[in-house]
Amino acid sequence: MPRPTTAAQRRIIAEADPVTGRLRGTEAQLAALVRLRLAFRHPRPPHAYFLTPAGHRVREEPAEAVPETAPVETETGVFAARTGTEREAPPPGEDAAARAREVRGAWLGLVELRRMTNPGGDRERPCAWERAHRARAVAIALEAAGRTPAAPRREGYRVTESPQPDAVEVGEPTADGVRACGAVLERAGWLVSEHGDGRTGRRFLVVSARRA
Repeated sequence: MPRPTTAAQRRIIAEADPVTGRLRGTEAQLAALVRLRLAFRHPRPPHAYFLTPAGHRVREEPAEAVPETAPVETETGVFAARTGTEREAPPPGEDAAARAREVRGAWLGLVELRRMTNPGGDRERPCAWERAHRARAVAIALEAAGRTPAAPRREGYRVTESPQPDAVEVGEPTADGVRACGAVLERAGWLVSEHGDGRTGRRFLVVSARRA
């Protein structure tokens, strides 16, 4: 299997977005990773580069596999999925259009990962990464479809772990909001069932990954 051969390439892989695997670097650096089959260029604008499954495996190698001479830098502005459970509000003055582009890019990255890793290139159901990171994957699907995550002093969806195995729960303040989230997630390939709390009247979804 092709592997990166330079410290710069290893650094770029290590600094890939933790959710989507999106890469940052010069065009020449990223093209070299494509040739090594550790990255791919998304066919749609803005034609961003993302890690392939082989690239993800390289990033997950033990830290000692990376020479100590490789620079360690803290990257700012890394995309983070919003589950609605964050304790801090979005940054003041956040550019809503820029955030929407980032979320859309994250969703397209997941769709491409489905194509590359699911049997038969199936884009209609969650891939292994999504099943392993259910809360973040569900949050990306919801926000990419225009749903608003909850935040301090703002209502919206919340994605939390479920007592049921291999599932998460999604809540919204209103029953209509819960149903709208359910419709989004069904279109995104997730299995969704609606439930209610008999004591509080709260409605919520139990969401799990659709398998072959």
